[in-house]
Amino acid sequence: MTTSFLTFSVSLAATAADLRDVCSVRAHAYGHHVPQMQETLAVPDATDGQRGTAILLCRDKVTGSAIGTARIQRNVAAPLQLEGSVILPRWLADEPRAELTRLAVLPGVDPQTRLMLMKAAYLYCLASQVRWMVIGARSNALIRIYQGLGFMDVLGADDRVPLAHAGNLPHRILAFDVTAAERTWLASGHGLYPFMIETFHPDVHLFPRESMPPLHGEVRQAA
Repeated sequence: MTTSFLTFSVSLAATAADLRDVCSVRAHAYGHHVPQMQETLAVPDATDGQRGTAILLCRDKVTGSAIGTARIQRNVAAPLQLEGSVILPRWLADEPRAELTRLAVLPGVDPQTRLMLMKAAYLYCLASQVRWMVIGARSNALIRIYQGLGFMDVLGADDRVPLAHAGNLPHRILAFDVTAAERTWLASGHGLYPFMIETFHPDVHLFPRESMPPLHGEVRQAA
């Protein structure tokens, strides 16, 4: 096992200040591409405080500034957000699943930030006994990145559906088999296998200390 230190930390948002920083990153990152959603993303939504939701937050280790974030919503307290817009096939709907949304990285930051958010999401889902990670993607470049990690189409190839929680913009729905990922990457000789599986990152803290004070309903992480 290789140990690798990052220029930033990755942890779960645990305070109201964390959540404000999360929303700031979301609004800034998405504002360039989807201006009509910038105002909405600048404030928390109901899913942020829902049981079964975890919010990843990256902070620069020198400045302490928030530079990236992603949200993981498990189907614990409610169906996934995208299930309000699309009916999932039984092979997916009958399994423990989580939707990855609000993935946002500020421009010009450490290029590893986005990949570390994906690794942290994978590790969190694995530890939470999630079978499938589900995402909705719009750009072809992003879709190719997800496919390179092992995500596959949930609907027909290149079929897109408008997602109500994403501005009713058409998205391609992709799913990732969390439990099979390690052996799939190993069997295929995937170039990211050493990074995803064989590298320990001390700057990643996915489960808060038991002594952490309660959040009083502002952000509640999954138990």
